[in-house]
Amino acid sequence: MATIGLLGTFDTKGDEYTWLRDRLREHGVGVVMIDVGSFSTSPLADVSSDEVLTAAGVDPAELRERRDRGEMMAAMGTGAAVVVRRLFDDGGLHGLLAVGGSGGSSVAAPAMQALPIGVPKMLVSTMASGDVQPYVGEVDATLMYSVVDVAGINSVSEAVLGNAAAGIAGMAAAYERRAPAADRKPLVGLTMFGVTTPAADEARERLTELGYEVLVFHATGTGGRAMEKLVESGLLAGVCDLTTTELADDLVGGVLSAGPDRLEIAGQRGLPQVVSVGALDMVNFGPRETVPPQFESRNLFVHNPTVTLMRTTSEEMAELGRRIAAKLAAATGPTMLFLPLRGVSAIDVDGGPFRDADADAALFEALRSGLAGSGVSIVERDQAINDAGFGAAAADELDVSIKGASA
Repeated sequence: MATIGLLGTFDTKGDEYTWLRDRLREHGVGVVMIDVGSFSTSPLADVSSDEVLTAAGVDPAELRERRDRGEMMAAMGTGAAVVVRRLFDDGGLHGLLAVGGSGGSSVAAPAMQALPIGVPKMLVSTMASGDVQPYVGEVDATLMYSVVDVAGINSVSEAVLGNAAAGIAGMAAAYERRAPAADRKPLVGLTMFGVTTPAADEARERLTELGYEVLVFHATGTGGRAMEKLVESGLLAGVCDLTTTELADDLVGGVLSAGPDRLEIAGQRGLPQVVSVGALDMVNFGPRETVPPQFESRNLFVHNPTVTLMRTTSEEMAELGRRIAAKLAAATGPTMLFLPLRGVSAIDVDGGPFRDADADAALFEALRSGLAGSGVSIVERDQAINDAGFGAAAADELDVSIKGASA
């Protein structure tokens, strides 16, 4: 039988959660009741609010005594993520359902994001018709707008919540029955940008020939985070990270940052990875008029009406090299770095608007220095990143690493 985690504030919404529990059982699924009410001692709970707070590493009595709502919500979210992931890892969870307003949704979101991609997750929220990025993150959460506030069962909420219960029950039952296909191709992640497309296409074609299913991620911040969420979920056999441009945006303040932890999770998980420096020559901004004033004197290139690129300096490239070297040196799995010595993007080539051999050299030297003695292999090719053969060579090396790791 599939089992649904039903997560919510049982002290303030006990009637609603009792109704949902009964509907879920009518659909033939088991239910684990997880209480995240700040001061709740509800008998409905299979996992009490005290247990959730303890999972977050805090003392429930001391936290409640401080009566800091913000601190409480943060702790509940952290603890809920730990509890939900533990239940999943123990084989006792096949889906997660939560309902609430802004507070309840903020607590439910970390729990949703703690589950691997593919595990059913549904949030019924008053916030679901606005900016939902904080709730979805990089996972496949299903959001349903509650229409009316989650405050009692009425004719509207009965219809909405009834659909939610039926939906998550069906998804969880299908997930529980689903068996991994024995002949499924191994998955690999590949990063690309418009200015690294030829290299990414070549790598994708070669990896496909070698028997992999290739998932391509646009390196726009969310793309890098989505790929790394799949790594964290254990769904990828390896990563061909040709386009690490999101790190430049994180360093300089562009609009496509994937955060400071980009390029770390594959190394932490010991996953085979081939990494390159695609599009590190640029920081991304929106339309030309949105470029911050302090960058007006920099080398700017209008890529299209909605994207303006700024060339990274030698100092910035050197810092990027140091950061990437530190991340790769800490990797626990097979790691290889490919360096395109004649240009890191389509516009960083001879005659191109971002060609700056000195800046690229600063990047390469910082990488060589930072990785000296680390065990990370560096392949230097006398090519630009999009030249024929570069992407295929990276793909071939990833294939060797994956097969070596599984031997």
